Amino acid sequence: MIYVVSGPSGCGKSTLIRRVLSRLDGVRFSVSHTTRERRKSEVEGKDYYFVTRERFLRMVENNAFVEWAVVHGSHYGTSLWELGRSGDGDVILDIDVQGAAQVREKIRGAVFIFVLPPSFQALRSRLEERHLDSAASIRKRLATAMKEVRSCGRFDYVVVNDDLATAVRELESILRCRRASLAVRKKNLAPILKSFRGKG
Repeated sequence: MIYVVSGPSGCGKSTLIRRVLSRLDGVRFSVSHTTRERRKSEVEGKDYYFVTRERFLRMVENNAFVEWAVVHGSHYGTSLWELGRSGDGDVILDIDVQGAAQVREKIRGAVFIFVLPPSFQALRSRLEERHLDSAASIRKRLATAMKEVRSCGRFDYVVVNDDLATAVRELESILRCRRASLAVRKKNLAPILKSFRGKG
């Protein structure tokens, strides 16, 4: 199962995903390619694959991405190779609203989850307090967020990240619930149902 987690910059989706990955087996994070500069806390191949703009555009020309977009001046994309290495397990994509729309068109059965901050003011405070962006960059991210939040109605689930622990439980619950759906369990039901035949 592919889970697409999206939301405005600073909403906390990356933190939520990390917490859920540490609590749930059989699910992995899809590492995106990006042209933006690597932050000191980020690890190549774990947080992102950091590539040059030229290499990224070559990958676009070669149809290497299932989705890609330019966000805040940098390129981001999810490669087909990255999704293909998931095997039979679940995979979580942390992508922007543009990317989510592309995945929706190409991958049937994917689950779409929007992470919403409790308010515009809370989002602005989070962006300012993390000290990762200039004032101009924060203004740009907030302007983008005002457009992105209007897309939440096109998602299957909305997690409001007000209290982190609650939001983590909600995101985890979505994944656990989907695993119990008939579509997912169907292939494993045959031997169970067979064991009941002719009994009594």
